[in-house]
Amino acid sequence: MASVDEDFPRGGTGKKAETTAKPVRQHIEVDNLFQTHEPAETKKRKGEKRNEGKKEAKKQKTSKEETLKLNAAAKVDILHLKNLKLGTLVLGCIKEVTDFEVMVSLPSGLTGYLAISNISDSYTKMVREQLDSDAEEIFSLPDLFSPGMLLRCSIVRLNPTKRGAVSIQLSINPKEVNKGLTTSTLSAGMILSGCVESVEDHGYLIDIGVSGTKAFLPKQAATDKHIPKELKVGQCVVSLLEEVKNDGRVIRLSTCPRSVAQGYADAKHGWTLTNLVPGLLVKAQIKKVTIHGLILEFLSSFSGVVDFMHMEPSCSYNEGDEVTACVLYLEPSSRLLGLSLRSHILQPEGDLTQVTSDRIGEVLEGCKMTSLHHYSGAILELPDSTQGFAHRNHMKEPKDPFNMNRVMAKPEHTCRIMDYSPMEQMHYVSLRMSVIKAPFYRYHDIHPGQVVEGTVTNLKTNGMIVKVTDHIRGMVSRMHLSDIILKHPEKKYTEGMKVKCRVLAVDPQRKILSLTRKKALVESSLPLFLTFADARPGRVSHGHIICVKDFGCIVRFYGDVKGLVPVRELSTELVIVPEKMFFVGQVVKAKVLNCDMAKEKLLLSFKAVAGGDTEATPKPQFDFEIGKKVEARLLTKVLGALEVAILPEEIPALLPISHLSDHVSNCPLLFEALQEGDTISNLVCVNHNKQHITLTKKPVLRASMEDGPVAKEFSDVKVGMQLIGWIKNIMPYGVFVEFPCGLVGLAPKSAMSDKFISDTTGPFQLGQTVVAKVTNLDEEKGRFLVSLKVSEVMAPEGDTQGRLVQGLLERRAVADMMANKEDSELHQQLSVVPLGQRLKLTVEQVKEDESVSLVCDQLKGATVLATKHHCTGLKVSPGQKVNAVVLHVDSLSTQVHVSLLPKLVAKWKSVAEGAKYTARVQHADKDFAVISLGDTAQLTVVQTTNNLNDSFRFETEKLLPGRFLVVGVTDPSCEDLEGLPLVEWDSKVQRGPRPASDGDQAGPSASRTGRHRYGDLVKGKVKAVKPTCVQVELEGGATGSVHVSEVQEGACLGTFPTSAVKLGSEVTARVIGGREACSHRYLPFSHPKFTYFIPELSLLPSKLQEDLVLEPVKCSLKEQLMTYQVDQEVTCFVSKYYPEKKCLEVTISPSVTGTVDILSMATDPKGLKHPEKLYKLGQAVGAKVVKICFKPLRLCLSLTDVPKLEKGNVAMGIVQSVQPQVGVGVRLPLGAKGTVAVVDLLDSYKRDPLQSYSKDQLVRCCVLGEKNGQWQLSLRPSRLSPDRPSVVKDPEVLCVGDLKPGQILRGYVKSVGEHGVFIRLSTNITGRAQFQHATKYFTSHDVFAKNVPMNTLLTTKVLRVDTQNEQVDLSLLSDDTGKPDLLSESLGLPLRLLGKEKAKYDAKRKRKSSESQPEPVEKPAKKKGRKEKTEDIDSGVEVYFREEEEEEDDAMVVEEKSNTPKQVKPAAAPARLQVSGGFSWDAALSTLKPASATPEGEDSSEGEEEQGQRQKKTRHERHAEKRQAEKALSEREAELMDPALRPQDAGSFERLLLASPDSSLLWLQYMAFHLQATQIEQARAVAERALKTISFREEQEKLNVWVALLNLENLYGSEESLKKAFERALQFCEPLPVYQQLADIYAKSGKTKEAENLYKKIVKRFRQDKAVWLSYASFLLQQGQSDACSALLQRALNSLPTKENVDVIAKFAQLEFRYGDVEKGKVMLDKVLSSYPKRTDLWSVFIDLMVKHGSQKEIRALFDRVIHLSVAVKRIKFFFKRYLEYEKKNGTPESVQAVKEKALEYVENKATEAAS
Repeated sequence: MASVDEDFPRGGTGKKAETTAKPVRQHIEVDNLFQTHEPAETKKRKGEKRNEGKKEAKKQKTSKEETLKLNAAAKVDILHLKNLKLGTLVLGCIKEVTDFEVMVSLPSGLTGYLAISNISDSYTKMVREQLDSDAEEIFSLPDLFSPGMLLRCSIVRLNPTKRGAVSIQLSINPKEVNKGLTTSTLSAGMILSGCVESVEDHGYLIDIGVSGTKAFLPKQAATDKHIPKELKVGQCVVSLLEEVKNDGRVIRLSTCPRSVAQGYADAKHGWTLTNLVPGLLVKAQIKKVTIHGLILEFLSSFSGVVDFMHMEPSCSYNEGDEVTACVLYLEPSSRLLGLSLRSHILQPEGDLTQVTSDRIGEVLEGCKMTSLHHYSGAILELPDSTQGFAHRNHMKEPKDPFNMNRVMAKPEHTCRIMDYSPMEQMHYVSLRMSVIKAPFYRYHDIHPGQVVEGTVTNLKTNGMIVKVTDHIRGMVSRMHLSDIILKHPEKKYTEGMKVKCRVLAVDPQRKILSLTRKKALVESSLPLFLTFADARPGRVSHGHIICVKDFGCIVRFYGDVKGLVPVRELSTELVIVPEKMFFVGQVVKAKVLNCDMAKEKLLLSFKAVAGGDTEATPKPQFDFEIGKKVEARLLTKVLGALEVAILPEEIPALLPISHLSDHVSNCPLLFEALQEGDTISNLVCVNHNKQHITLTKKPVLRASMEDGPVAKEFSDVKVGMQLIGWIKNIMPYGVFVEFPCGLVGLAPKSAMSDKFISDTTGPFQLGQTVVAKVTNLDEEKGRFLVSLKVSEVMAPEGDTQGRLVQGLLERRAVADMMANKEDSELHQQLSVVPLGQRLKLTVEQVKEDESVSLVCDQLKGATVLATKHHCTGLKVSPGQKVNAVVLHVDSLSTQVHVSLLPKLVAKWKSVAEGAKYTARVQHADKDFAVISLGDTAQLTVVQTTNNLNDSFRFETEKLLPGRFLVVGVTDPSCEDLEGLPLVEWDSKVQRGPRPASDGDQAGPSASRTGRHRYGDLVKGKVKAVKPTCVQVELEGGATGSVHVSEVQEGACLGTFPTSAVKLGSEVTARVIGGREACSHRYLPFSHPKFTYFIPELSLLPSKLQEDLVLEPVKCSLKEQLMTYQVDQEVTCFVSKYYPEKKCLEVTISPSVTGTVDILSMATDPKGLKHPEKLYKLGQAVGAKVVKICFKPLRLCLSLTDVPKLEKGNVAMGIVQSVQPQVGVGVRLPLGAKGTVAVVDLLDSYKRDPLQSYSKDQLVRCCVLGEKNGQWQLSLRPSRLSPDRPSVVKDPEVLCVGDLKPGQILRGYVKSVGEHGVFIRLSTNITGRAQFQHATKYFTSHDVFAKNVPMNTLLTTKVLRVDTQNEQVDLSLLSDDTGKPDLLSESLGLPLRLLGKEKAKYDAKRKRKSSESQPEPVEKPAKKKGRKEKTEDIDSGVEVYFREEEEEEDDAMVVEEKSNTPKQVKPAAAPARLQVSGGFSWDAALSTLKPASATPEGEDSSEGEEEQGQRQKKTRHERHAEKRQAEKALSEREAELMDPALRPQDAGSFERLLLASPDSSLLWLQYMAFHLQATQIEQARAVAERALKTISFREEQEKLNVWVALLNLENLYGSEESLKKAFERALQFCEPLPVYQQLADIYAKSGKTKEAENLYKKIVKRFRQDKAVWLSYASFLLQQGQSDACSALLQRALNSLPTKENVDVIAKFAQLEFRYGDVEKGKVMLDKVLSSYPKRTDLWSVFIDLMVKHGSQKEIRALFDRVIHLSVAVKRIKFFFKRYLEYEKKNGTPESVQAVKEKALEYVENKATEAAS
């Protein structure tokens, strides 16, 4: 058999002698991998006979394990996702078919996806051809597949999704499924799967994936009822191999159902582990039975597992039984085989009938767990006796650990059906509470019109994706993002934002959910048209326009409900062009005129809503008045409100749910109890607008409007006015409160409560009644602010008791209404059960949480429950009779809460009016709490809050069961409370500890804690020693705490008092207080008999004296803080350091805490770099009181001397801000603020002085003074340390009088205005340099400000000082400061002439115009011609250089008159080249004059004197000067001609550019020169000049400059400037290089998103160019996008000519070697060379890459392949040389010799071939 070598690798542990001794077996036995043999009997020693049986069994077991090592079944488990690998073969069932994908259900609840490209090669080819032409018909996937079909699949990809899951990609391509089959392994009787390759005249060619084999299916053999008469290309068929011809090259198939169903895999077919496929039926024998499944043996050599879900539930299995099984999956690498024994998979038909279930999403209770498999999950029996499987991951919450004991302990479970697996025919359920409680699980659970909340996950061009749940996503189209069309939705919505939407439509089949964010639709209170039945004539609802036509508008509501508004009904006025008045997406109110439900046609009207229907019968007028009492009849219930009709006029109105009661918890009860047709009384009108009339039933609101509303309009609202209203909207910044008459006020977050509020959604609920006080009015905008603080508002008189009685009456009314319903016998029984009634009950069950469910004969069908708290100390068992007292009756859920405590069931004791009792909360809900009065056994009801606004309470302040409060009896038997006592209580003392005199029995917690009174001496053992406290275990088991301040008296500073206490030592302590266990807040005792949770103890000797009587601490914390004085020294103890607040928390006593700001912790900034290391927890430190804070209540302390902010003092500070205009903002101690000007940062100024400072930096600063409420500071070292000598390069200028004209000093630019440059010389002194004193160029202040930014360091010269006006004039000219001019010469600005130069120039022009002396004819002509030539020069040459030229002419005339030799003849020659940038080659040469030459700027008289001196020089001196000038000139020329010289200034660059104007390298260096000086604009100007100057023929040079400009804009410009430069470059250059260069720029600068978008445009525009595909591929691989690169390769092959395919694939493979996956590159090159083996160039490239990236073994294998190619001998000789060179370099002498032998063998073979 061909696969024997695959299944039996060579080698092994067997002995050779044993192998040879065995007889020769038949072929079928060779493939028996797992056959075992009886061990040979050998003689045993005497000592071994004792354990003979054990050793024999052990030997057999070891022998078996050795033989099973290739396919051993280690453990039985279900198929997990982590076990899946590429190449795994698995049997699946089609669950859903779409146009381009098939969803396949796999075993164990897994789901795979079959793409349209993974069907078969023939089908993929046909699809591609169809895309190019319509020549052939395509059969879509629904034509080829149907739900329920079983498929043999192969896993080809495991793709991670965005949500972190794994997407299983499948393939049914026969080449993947049957890849283990070859022509030699095919035999008759095999059951194979394949796909139709083509349709022939007499049958079909079937692709079975075996290379070299043609499979034919005759038409008469295709008789399967599941296969249509005509098979289609790509259709999957399972067939029987009937005949094999020509050694497997031709086979004949049959799809006869009976033959296929009876076809079993037999050993004679030659099945091996490499060619075994899923779906085969086998005869197997059970080898082992485990609790998790079975281990089977089949085909005499294979072992497989059957997990518990694929065992037939009704069958029992024993070892040795023969069964029929189906191969379920096969993992080739691990040889793991899975089988199934389920009948629905073994059925002859082959397809499954049930693939889905309608119960998905259903929540089931009372599910019992039948089996638990620790590594897999659990099987549950559902209430309908069917089975469900809960995966191990769904038996816990995602982040919780798996606790098997907790799961098994529960007798019943609540679960939710998540999915249905057709492979197991079983529901998959989840036990996660987050899944069970989710309001929506499937798209089927959401209905149009519902309001849902979600999270924005993505913003797209067509809308916004909203995540409703983990499984449901909704789409808000761009039209529905707001009531208006948003141009920039990203400004309003961000990812992660919580939004509220209304469902427009939902398509569960396609999983499409359409949402809207239009406020008018989301908050609409009108009835919703969900179906055409809802659109009754006369009803009005909100909708949105989806189409505007000439004949009218089409309005859509919800779902598929839409209607037409004809033109005549659009408006009361004539509408000619509807498009001008209405737009798509507009929210409108439409009234139904007619509805034809049969035809689903709806006729609507806008006119009837806006102006009223004139044809309709006139409606009765309603005398509307705010505050008027009315009665109404309930019409219908809508979302969030009741639609009612005001009697007797039947006027429609709206009664919101929140307006049914002042108690929020009563509103939904009344809403459920009210029925259509009920009459509701005691209603009051609160608002009337165009939409509807709003009514209210709130008693407090009705009472406030008895005399009419307090404020009817905004003008009536006054500051200080108190109003009754309700919460309308809750926002993050506060809540909006609505009042009668439509008035709305805002209560900011800070005015909502007296307590600190972090989340505004917690304190109040929508519709809650509140009392508001007006605090602020904005009359211009018509808005006002209100306060809801309890301390600022006054509750209405009798509010507490009145609201209590009214709330109980409402609940009684609910019970009566529920009892009056039909078939409501249980509700009638519950309605007569009052609070406190005694009942005799029977215990039904004791639950896991120790609560007890009971049964009452009087209340059959009701759920009677006693919580754990009400069974404390009682031992009950099922069936036991007990007495109970009723605590609460819930009419809606029919639940009765009772208590079994003897103290409550006991006989009542009478209570007296005015008596005080310690009451205990027994039951509590949102608004009411049931309490017991001491030991009287009497129950009554109180409200959880005494004030309408007091709804925000901490957890420790809430009335929870078990809490205590002190109450006073006002009425021992109140009629309104059905005889219960009416009490009042103070919320301030409700959480105090209960008195010891209370008759309540001590529960377990009380006995464990013990009872201790204030001042008691107790003994205990030290349990734990912490830095800030000591925990002591007291007698009786209670734990007390000793604060660090109560350990030692007079603790020394720097010590740790708690370290003196030894762990385990016996101590005596005194009780000084108590602390709550939940918040650990210290509570001083105010009563000697109070008990507590944690006793607060003291170990101070002064408090341990036996005769000492301690007085209880009666003062509050605020009063304790008032005992401290500012500057008082205290000893405190370090508690904690808060880095975010930058403060240290310390404690002075158990109740008094303090904070130390970081600036008050040390005086040295170095020590404050790590403030947490300065002090340790529990350390005693000395501090001074700086301030007493009351919000929060604590002390502000300082560990250093309290600094005084006075002039000259040095203090610590923290940098708060760094602003160029102001300087450095510093926070000082004690909350003071100051600023440091730029000139006060250093003694020696430097550039960018603010760069050294950052936020939160610690600095030492010197106080200069105070100005405008802020301190002026200095950071100069000379100020901070005046005693230390320091170099002050830039001294402070204290006043204007210190400045002198001519003084040189430095300063920073403050601003540049129209009047000059303002320079900051000191904090209070600013000088001005006018523009004529700032630069030698003519310029504007805009240009100057652009080149000289703020805070530029400049050297200035004082020109004038005006002490009276305190003005200073400065100069920045180079002649005054010796520094270069501020503006660069490259800007091309005109020069400015000043002083003598300007006068001299004007005089010369005047003299020339007035000259009338006779001159020779030649001279004037030459001079005139020169002048005309000068004037014809480009206008960029400035006046300064023309003047210089004229001076040279004058000098030449003087020399002629004096008969001197004509030394300056070049001056008369034509002028040298001049450019518009102000540069002149003559001007540069003029600088080479000797030192004796006439300097510029001298007047004519000086020139004459100098000329006379020259005339007096000797001839030798004149020759020496001439030689010196020539030498200097030659040196200068040599320097200028040196090509290696790097230009150092702009002038040098200009000279070089005159010589090489087309050199892009020189232009780029010029740009770099400006960029080094951060002169961005100058660099841009140079680039623009280069583009204009370089010749149009030099395309590459121009491209280089464009690339440099793009780089500059990318680094220093904006996106807009870069885009403009790119568009210009495309106009002047070839587009492709520009695109590629910009993409490279993006990639190198890290802008991957922009680069990828640009590459997509490039490959789309230049798809015929191979280089663009390679560039894109290189980019993708460098970004790690290997899959995208693979897809790009396919696109490139489709776009490029066919002849380029080989080269493109090779290039992509090289890129994979370089940037991507080396293995992938090997596979690509290997495939190409397999198809084109004679491409020796590719072989050479492959070798080079493998030498660099491969192993030595792979390289040698590659060389061996190459040298056996059938190519020219010359080429083989080249490869042998390379092979030999490689071995010489990396191999051994033996390997070198082996290569030589191979070469010799090749030569001999060639010679033999030539001879033959």
